[in-house]
Amino acid sequence: MTIAFVLGGGGLLGAHEVGMLRALAEAGIRPDLVVGTSIGAVNGAFVGADPEGAAERLAGLWAGESLGVVFSETMFGRTVRLVRSGTHLHAIEPLHRLLADALPAADFTDLKLPFHCVAASIENATARWFSSGPLVQAVMASCAVPGLLPPVEIDGAHYFDGGLVDSIPVGRAVALGASTVYVLQVGRIESPLPVPKRPWEVGLVAFEIARRHRFHEEMSALPPGVRVHVLPTGGERLPPGLRQFRYRGKNQVSTSIERSYAASAAYLAQVAGTAR
Repeated sequence: MTIAFVLGGGGLLGAHEVGMLRALAEAGIRPDLVVGTSIGAVNGAFVGADPEGAAERLAGLWAGESLGVVFSETMFGRTVRLVRSGTHLHAIEPLHRLLADALPAADFTDLKLPFHCVAASIENATARWFSSGPLVQAVMASCAVPGLLPPVEIDGAHYFDGGLVDSIPVGRAVALGASTVYVLQVGRIESPLPVPKRPWEVGLVAFEIARRHRFHEEMSALPPGVRVHVLPTGGERLPPGLRQFRYRGKNQVSTSIERSYAASAAYLAQVAGTAR
């Protein structure tokens, strides 16, 4: 049996995945393979580098000021950057410094577990999977949210956030040989989409349809013998919105971690009881 952890994207909502990792660790479930997208690539890289200590490392990272520093510019600073760049609100350098300082691995070869993350190729309009080479650049490419961060250049090609092409890459894990998959997600797929009533809701709902469609298609086409566990967040059900981009809500982060831990621990205990 090959166990894969699949970590989806979702900005600040990625704190839910930290609680799920804690629940998995306490249940004695260790992956053989890690696959991540966007903020899930950040969390997943820590799992690949330190499977036993990832939950604790990430809890410290999320609870502190580290992630807030990435998006700490003032409204004036963001406006100036958008005017000057014409494409994005934030610089990429704080994210680079954070990953370079905090990740206990510099290259994919330094990882203890196989780790794959995805980014969206701008020039080729397709998914680009990274599983070798410099780790920080690959994770940054997977996290480059359009409009918030500039595209990341790697070997002359440019990349945006991996959530554009594969927001919860279950299919990738299955293709790599996983027979049991634990999906660490941020809560979006738990909430039914509302019919948009305002102009800005139209784009958000359309984007969510595109994000979720591939996941639902892959889940409905699982090969025989493959079992997928979608861990619950235990949080409130939210319509599409901008909350996942509010990186300064420390109370929300702590609540997300604790709720997802409790819900996932209960789910895993139930699964273990059923197995007996």
